[in-house]
Amino acid sequence: MPHSEERAFNGLIVPDQSCPRITTPEPGLRRQILAHTPAMMLVRHDMCKGWHGAVHQHPHEQLVYVISGRIQFEANGARFDAAAGDNFIVASNVEHQATALEDSVVLDVFTPAREDYL
Repeated sequence: MPHSEERAFNGLIVPDQSCPRITTPEPGLRRQILAHTPAMMLVRHDMCKGWHGAVHQHPHEQLVYVISGRIQFEANGARFDAAAGDNFIVASNVEHQATALEDSVVLDVFTPAREDYL
């Protein structure tokens, strides 16, 4: 069932662009929920250079696409840099962390949707 800020028609769910759902969950990070259903969620993260996220894990699978900038990502002891155009998947329940090496914009797809973001 679509949320009140979305319109559903002919099998499509179209988010209401007048309700951008932007939050700043911590200094240096801006989050915008772009679209979601209970099964999946598309989120834009704007990260300021130097932002360092907490080590965490979640039951959701996460697809990451770096639109611009460069981030350093660490998961299960492996560390790598990802730049504009790079993408990767974080499996469910894998402990991970990201750092913005430059001002960066990242798209994340979560499945299922992150209820804690709503």
